[in-house]
Amino acid sequence: MSDIARLIWLAARIGVVVAAVVVPFGYAITGVHADVLMGVGCGVAIGLGVGLRGGAGSGPWTGILTGVIVGVATALIAGLVPGNAYGLLVVPVLALAVGLIAGFRGTAIAGYRDMAKEAFIVAVLVALGFLPAWIVQETFADGFFSYGTLAIAATLVLSSWTALAGGLLSHRRAGWRDSRPPLLLVLTALVIPVAVGWGMYTGDLEEGRGLSGIYLALGILAVTGMSVGLTAVSFLLGRAVITWLQPRIRVYGYLADYLNVMWVPIGAFAVGYLTIIVLFAGFYGMLERFQPGAFADAGTGITEWLSFAFFTALGQEFAATKPVSVGARVVVGAHLIISAGWAVVLFAAVMSSIGPKLDAIARRLAEDED
Repeated sequence: MSDIARLIWLAARIGVVVAAVVVPFGYAITGVHADVLMGVGCGVAIGLGVGLRGGAGSGPWTGILTGVIVGVATALIAGLVPGNAYGLLVVPVLALAVGLIAGFRGTAIAGYRDMAKEAFIVAVLVALGFLPAWIVQETFADGFFSYGTLAIAATLVLSSWTALAGGLLSHRRAGWRDSRPPLLLVLTALVIPVAVGWGMYTGDLEEGRGLSGIYLALGILAVTGMSVGLTAVSFLLGRAVITWLQPRIRVYGYLADYLNVMWVPIGAFAVGYLTIIVLFAGFYGMLERFQPGAFADAGTGITEWLSFAFFTALGQEFAATKPVSVGARVVVGAHLIISAGWAVVLFAAVMSSIGPKLDAIARRLAEDED
């Protein structure tokens, strides 16, 4: 039961953080709810899949980072591409996610077969991520079952393209086992070009309707080439981004040790700082009440005075409220001096008390890296 509770807690953290980042980003791009839902669905699905799978390269931070990148990319493409062209959305998202995971796991993905397995798992997660958006979109309401089945099947087939591109682009990596792609993988990858060609030939596709002969072949080559190129670029981008980020996000793993030492002093500073703000908010309100006009455009309630005291403690002006009388200027000056003094004195006291603990943590981390 404890293991189940731990997994639920891990999944909740990953899902909440990914959604908290992707939702506002998506609505900053577009007001179409389905587009935002696509980004959130794909981000959460990929984040949970990566974070909960276990093994090397798994965990909350890995799931959160992967989910956020995939979710943001999905929302960006869905919001910027007119009409939400399905092929233009799935191809880069799928390849980007596989590239991120391949960068995390390094040589653990060692060949075409491993890449195909990884791409298939990601394709399933992407299809699950798109499922809510497919359901709510009005254009799919009438024939959802047939469209959803076709879309999921296309997503799984497109995973073969990602596997081939990822395998080819990783060919020189250490630990490579397979020099040639499996025949089944190649045949699966040909399903989409054949389907596109048939659609052009029969007129089912608006682009290139009724083409035949050399024009049909050129159309198939153009669509296939663009899709393969987009797959390769997205895969390389995902792998490059995560390769660059990985050593830098390890710093966040060290934060827990420092926060265990720092959280009490940080809390003490916050309590003292807030106490000063509340104290001077009372002084400002009392001065204005007994000496009307001491402040220009003064507020009428404690909320206004708390806001004025907060910005004053930061050395910033608050709206149009300004000290006018000598007494008001004296109180504001005293507030600034006390706030600055509190920060300096407490910082010196904290560093003298926790300095040895921070040095011990730094030495231990240096030994672990060596």
